[in-house]
Amino acid sequence: QVQMVESGGGSVQAGGSLRLSCRMSPDTLTRGCMGWFRQTPEKERDQVAFIDRDGKTSYVDSVRGRFTITVDNAKTTLYLQMNSLKPEDTAMYYCAADLRPPFGDYCHRDEYEYWGQGTQVTVSS
Repeated sequence: QVQMVESGGGSVQAGGSLRLSCRMSPDTLTRGCMGWFRQTPEKERDQVAFIDRDGKTSYVDSVRGRFTITVDNAKTTLYLQMNSLKPEDTAMYYCAADLRPPFGDYCHRDEYEYWGQGTQVTVSS
């Protein structure tokens, strides 16, 4: 049974940092695409960053240089380190995984197989 359990959300002031974690089970989920997405009531869910099974990463322009996506294969945990947070980063954040090829740059897509339950990030000015 696939499980993706997120943690690490919360409230922080602008300029602060948070680290989101996503514990994935089974460990085979690290063999495809892994991503973080975010959604607000006003906008559709958008991908923020992805990392593929070979470690290739990519970020949306608005977070590049501030956010870092990593995966700890031994712990089967996906992370999103968020620094220099801005009020516009406020959203519900979701981790996701997809074992269907292709991978690499093709991990930049909206449709992923497995999703976490979401964790709220609120950044105040």
